[in-house]
Amino acid sequence: MATIDPKKYSAPVRVACAGDSLTRGPRTPDGTSYPEQLQRMLGSSWIVGNFGKGGCTLLKQGDFPYEKDPLYQEALKFRPDAVILMLGTNDTKPHNRGTRDEFIANYVRLVESFQKLESKPRIYLGRPCPVIGEGNFGITQIGLEEILPWIDQVAKRMNLGLIDMYRPFLGHPERIPDRVHPDAQGNRLMAQAVYQALTGEPAPSME
Repeated sequence: MATIDPKKYSAPVRVACAGDSLTRGPRTPDGTSYPEQLQRMLGSSWIVGNFGKGGCTLLKQGDFPYEKDPLYQEALKFRPDAVILMLGTNDTKPHNRGTRDEFIANYVRLVESFQKLESKPRIYLGRPCPVIGEGNFGITQIGLEEILPWIDQVAKRMNLGLIDMYRPFLGHPERIPDRVHPDAQGNRLMAQAVYQALTGEPAPSME
């Protein structure tokens, strides 16, 4: 997918980051979620909105569907020029598990709701970060490994951008201290991945 040049926009480029707690940034000090760090990397030519909600599932039949949360409607009303969608981690919980066809159909529907916006945003899917060891909160690495190819298939089928939030953590389990949620530096790894996808430029180095 082509990168975004803010000079071609008459106003700051609006980026909606939508997803679950990996987007929201739990268990970290204020200002360290990946959308907040991304905002600082991109600067004043961009406006980054954090529309992540902890516990949300992609699947509509899950226990906390993202599409039923008010933040989803806020993301649509944000009139984004770009959308970063990253969901699926909570769908690995045993009581939320669905089939491949259900997962793909739900993701396609969610993407289409953003494609229908007047702002015609560019849409990117995020591959969620790894689950460490035995996992936590009912979230498992085995479940995540199952859904990652499904996310890849949706991106390919719909010609979307694909941002790999998974690979930067390989060899760095310490960046995910509770085995599910990245710490501040882990969130920076995700922000760097998004920065490079949006701009096509190397992301700022770790502080």
